[in-house]
This record gives sequence, C-alpha cells and structure tokens, in this order.
Amino acid sequence: MTELQQIESTLVYALIGLGVFIITLVLLEVVTKFSITKKITQEGNIALAIVLGSIIASLGMIISSAIR
Repeated sequence: MTELQQIESTLVYALIGLGVFIITLVLLEVVTKFSITKKITQEGNIALAIVLGSIIASLGMIISSAIR
C-alpha cells in the first residue's frame, strides 16, 4: 500500500467516524426529553457532560475496533 493510499483510507475512515458521531449526537438530542446542549452550556450540568464524554469515548473505541 502506498503512502497516498494510506492517507486516503485514513481520511475515509475519519469521515465515516465523524458521520457516525454526528448522527449519534443528533439521536441523543432527539431521544432525550431535554436539550443536552442547553443543560451543559447554560445550566452547567457537569454530570451530563461526563456521561456525554464517556459515550463519545466508547463510540470512538467501537469505531476504532471496527476499522481494524
């Protein structure tokens, strides 16, 4: 595999991962009864931010293992 092919595959997987991440965030915003963005930014809900961060980290691990 040439260096250019490696760069292309990295960009493709990064875009796929970013797309899955955005879809997940939109789904979380729709499914919950409250606005996640408002709770974290305006009300300063640190616990919700930690939960959201753990969801992001676990999603990243799942996508990473699926790529390999």
